[in-house]
Amino acid sequence: MQMGSLPGYHFTGLRTAVPSVDKATSAAPRAILRGRPPRARRAALVLLIVAVLVIAGFLAWSAYFSPVTVSAAPVQSNVREQVFGLGTVGARVQSNVGFKVAGVLVVLKADQGDQVRAGQLLAQLDARDIEAQVALAKAGVAQARANIEKAKADVDSASATLANAKAISARRANLVQQKFTSVEEAETSESAVRVAAANLASTQSGVIVAAATLQSAEAQEAFEQATLANYSLYAPYDCWIVSRNLELGSMPNPGQSVFTLVAARSIWALGYVDERLAGRVNIGQPAEIILRSNPATPIPGHVERIEIQSDPVNEERLVEVAFDQVPDDIHLAEQAEVVITTAVLPRAVLVPPASVSDLRDGHGIVWTVENNRLGRRQVTFGPELLDGRLPIVEGMPANAAVVATPISGLRVGRPARIATGTGP
Repeated sequence: MQMGSLPGYHFTGLRTAVPSVDKATSAAPRAILRGRPPRARRAALVLLIVAVLVIAGFLAWSAYFSPVTVSAAPVQSNVREQVFGLGTVGARVQSNVGFKVAGVLVVLKADQGDQVRAGQLLAQLDARDIEAQVALAKAGVAQARANIEKAKADVDSASATLANAKAISARRANLVQQKFTSVEEAETSESAVRVAAANLASTQSGVIVAAATLQSAEAQEAFEQATLANYSLYAPYDCWIVSRNLELGSMPNPGQSVFTLVAARSIWALGYVDERLAGRVNIGQPAEIILRSNPATPIPGHVERIEIQSDPVNEERLVEVAFDQVPDDIHLAEQAEVVITTAVLPRAVLVPPASVSDLRDGHGIVWTVENNRLGRRQVTFGPELLDGRLPIVEGMPANAAVVATPISGLRVGRPARIATGTGP
């Protein structure tokens, strides 16, 4: 018996009819087309082609010939080119003041944060011993002046004695000639004259000695007064008290700091400016100082000094900006920003860097709208502004506008219109 067969049975392959999918799906359209006349089919095809061409033409017109709406970059007047620096509030003149002599601190007239005037008393040491020496020196001056008066009186007396002696000598000389007195008496009178003259010279020398003594006494008094002045500490200039370093009862050594002062008019902001921008900064340029404690109120100032030595590590240059009017509420070492105006452009078009192509060395290409058509121009830019925009300083005709935000579909010569509210 062979495998796959049974005796008495014959097997026949069973087949099931499966309709063709392609034939099933295309049968209806063909039937429809076969149902239409040939002329109708050609008309439908023509209409389809025309519709495709119209759509393609509209798209081409929209892409190449229809006006495009663009936003224009603004034109501003009096555009300030500025340089930014970050730093702190400091002072050009700062002093540590103290006494030239040692002593006990008995008077304090100022404290931290006080604003004092030049010559105002700040502190004093115990100076009772020096005051006694000053009183002694004054007494010496008074005595010397009295001695001068006495010496002058002695001169007057000697002058009178000399005059009297001369008169007596003259009379006796006359009597000698008349034989009324002896020659010895006349000679005695003449000797008295010479003695009186010597006495006058001596008293005159006494006046000179008394005057010299007075000068010495006055010098001693001045020395004692100067020594006494060393026991008082005065403000050397109009200043703020930054710190008081000693208290009452302290015994400072000569030269030890009692107060730390800063000159009121020397307070400024020290800003560090990038070396790439520092070349545009000059002394006298106007500036604004923005304190961290009051960022909403810029304070006017000006560039007072530019340090000769830059910071080689951070590649920055130190620029000192002085306040035009120092605020009353100022704090040293507070963080401050300085914004220096290096130039003012009378009129400039301001564009963002994203709207510029081929930007290098201050030159670039921008899209423009001229006579209601798009164009491209190479222009020259000034230094970048603090907000990042670039001012166009050359290369733009008067009647042209710059496209602020380029969009797709921009082509040279394409009609364009400027969006309302933008542009010059």
